[in-house]
Amino acid sequence: MPAGVCGCCGPLRPRYKRLVDNIFPEDPKDGLVKSDMEKLTFYAVSAPEKLDRIGAYLAERLSRDVVRHRYGYVVIAMEALDQLLMACHSQSIKPFVESFLHMVAKLLESREPDLQVLGTNSFVKFANIEEDTPSYHRRYDFFVSQFSAMCHSTHEDPETRSRIRVAGIKGLQGVVRKTVNDELQAIIWEPQHMDKLIPSMLFNMQDNDDSERAGEENPASLAESCFRELLGRAAYGNMNNAVRPVLVHLDNHRLWDPNDFAVSCFRIIMYSIQAQHSHHVIQQVLSHLDTHSKNTPRVRAGIVQVLLETVAIAAKGSIGPTVLEVFNTLLKHLRMSVDFELGDGSRRNSASSLSSTRTKESEERIVQNAIIQTIGFFGGNLPDYQRAEVMMFIMGKVPVYGTPCHTLDTVKIGHQGTKRIQMMLLSSLIMVTSGFKCKTICAGLPAAFLEPLCSISLMEDSELRQLVLEILHNIIDRHDNRAKLRGIRIIPNVAALKFKREKISKQDVVFMKKHGQQLYRHIYLGCKEEDNVQKNFELLFTALALITIELANEEVAIDLIRLSIALQDMALNNEENMPMFIRCGIMALVAAYLNFLSQMIAIPLFCQHVSKVIEMRNLDAPYLLPEHVFREKCVFPDSLERDDITLYFQTADLAEALTLPGYNVERLSIPYIPQVTDEDRLPRRKSFVDTISLQVDIISNSLPDQSQLAEEITFETLKKAIDTTGLEEQERERRRQVMEKFQKAPFEEIAAHCESKANMLHDRLAQIFELTIRPPPSPSGTVTVTSGHAQYQSVPVYEMKFPDLCVY
Repeated sequence: MPAGVCGCCGPLRPRYKRLVDNIFPEDPKDGLVKSDMEKLTFYAVSAPEKLDRIGAYLAERLSRDVVRHRYGYVVIAMEALDQLLMACHSQSIKPFVESFLHMVAKLLESREPDLQVLGTNSFVKFANIEEDTPSYHRRYDFFVSQFSAMCHSTHEDPETRSRIRVAGIKGLQGVVRKTVNDELQAIIWEPQHMDKLIPSMLFNMQDNDDSERAGEENPASLAESCFRELLGRAAYGNMNNAVRPVLVHLDNHRLWDPNDFAVSCFRIIMYSIQAQHSHHVIQQVLSHLDTHSKNTPRVRAGIVQVLLETVAIAAKGSIGPTVLEVFNTLLKHLRMSVDFELGDGSRRNSASSLSSTRTKESEERIVQNAIIQTIGFFGGNLPDYQRAEVMMFIMGKVPVYGTPCHTLDTVKIGHQGTKRIQMMLLSSLIMVTSGFKCKTICAGLPAAFLEPLCSISLMEDSELRQLVLEILHNIIDRHDNRAKLRGIRIIPNVAALKFKREKISKQDVVFMKKHGQQLYRHIYLGCKEEDNVQKNFELLFTALALITIELANEEVAIDLIRLSIALQDMALNNEENMPMFIRCGIMALVAAYLNFLSQMIAIPLFCQHVSKVIEMRNLDAPYLLPEHVFREKCVFPDSLERDDITLYFQTADLAEALTLPGYNVERLSIPYIPQVTDEDRLPRRKSFVDTISLQVDIISNSLPDQSQLAEEITFETLKKAIDTTGLEEQERERRRQVMEKFQKAPFEEIAAHCESKANMLHDRLAQIFELTIRPPPSPSGTVTVTSGHAQYQSVPVYEMKFPDLCVY
């Protein structure tokens, strides 16, 4: 009974309960009693040990009011809790927070949208409070789940649905702010929480029905803001857990085709995270591409395009060891795309699946173009030293006939698939080398890169050769002069184009001495391919012009003139039965280039001779000029008349024009012969011993007939050959000429000369031995086979015929 009496007596109740009861008015519409709230706040601050009891009692009243649907008193209780929470910052606030969170959870569990929004707003206020000490036992699992569920609200009323979703996003944002800075709350980055947080934000970003709303009232914009904040707070070890749910969400909702939303998401990710974490995102996308390697082409193309946006943003930042991994994965999927495109030959040829096959091939082309663009953008934004490594890496993947290729098995995909891969890899190299400004050509064209590139330039396909020349243009053209050339033509005033050029450096001089002949050789061989079209000649002219602008000193200029004359002679002699279009195209190329070179070196006599030849061609042979030969209605002659010297450039006239300025014109008299390499013997060319046959023809023409040798080789001839009387002066002069030649002539000319000398000596000795030395008959007899039995026939010594020199 005493307990019952005490329960009925108000003055005997604890003071904190009386203070809490006084803040509630008789009519909830009157709101919180401010004077009594101030007393309660002063009491809580003065006696912080009572905070836990105050919180527990408020939670008890709030729970009772929620059950009884007295929502006015619920609002008052939450307002009181908010004010107490904002006013008290002592260590004793920890138990009070537990009561507060319990009351917030009660509100979130209710099905009333107003109470859910009320609880969320209180939680957000709590999340903005910075606590002095971390919490060891507090967990936010329930809040993550409940706020995520609110983000997916499907309430019938659009206005109410939007309010609930906004509240859920704000709640998740509050959880992120409360946990990411607390080292003891790192559990928030674990997959079970990220799998709820990330999809909730992406769902609202994707469902942008309330686009007219602005600011925090728009779920999509608020979700994006929260998404950016979450990613900005992600540490090194948490990046993978934050990106993986994004990829899963895009898979589940089939957002790779079309992929506008996927691209937008990853742009947000890349611009929100710290730059040093970019390679984590790239690795995640690459792994995801591997898992979808057998998916539809449009899905793979969507993932590759997302990777394109990702690497384009990350390329200028820190990308770590991901560079070669990116290219390796992309090249692997490029090969797989070619396999899918070509498919089974029998199925591809069947009429029933013709339309589906064409659709599949066109879709695979989308994948391939996306991969090439990704390679180009990524490589184009890399630093120069990394770009050079990438160029070498891609070149190592290009399959070349006659050479081992360990990375791409070209046997299974056949010739067509190999060509497709070659073209796509070279196209990606064009994008990687675009804008590449190497300080020295040695850095842009190292031997390990130049040799396989030049090997591809000997392919039979004209499109492949065009791609190789464009790659060379990108590397050689360091001052953006290529755009001023605009195809192949007779440029009337080269000075008006205002080419940018610098004095050739010592490193570039060394490069041209070491590798110049290799460039000349492939230009020479590339001109006479029968499938050349106008674009091939335009690119060859541009290559010659860029070499002149960037790399030409006096020695290189002489080599280029010799190369031009050799091309003209090749077209005139026509030893390989080239079509008339190719012969006239070569003549037009030589005319356009010598006109360009003459104005670049600006020697009057040289310019006069070139201009005179071009003028005569305009009058008598317009088909030898680029402005006419590449027209569709150009009429070609049946043959080229070599005797009409006014139509062709003459070595003697060019040498005479270059004598006064101090050029080494003696080298002009030596005909250009391309160096012989093992590439000529590889089975990727129709005529693979071109230069060898050229040299053999020269040697054979210089040899006398066998009949002449038979007549001249006598005893008197041999006697004269060893007679040295009166030859001392001639020998001295010959030695001087040989020494001068070996000091000034290029290495390939010396090698060709020595080879011709050796062949000539060998042939003459063989003919002499054939005429003078015959095996004498053996005294022991000769062996004859008769009826299967061997018989020996002896020859007497007195019947043997010995040479006259052996008898005395």
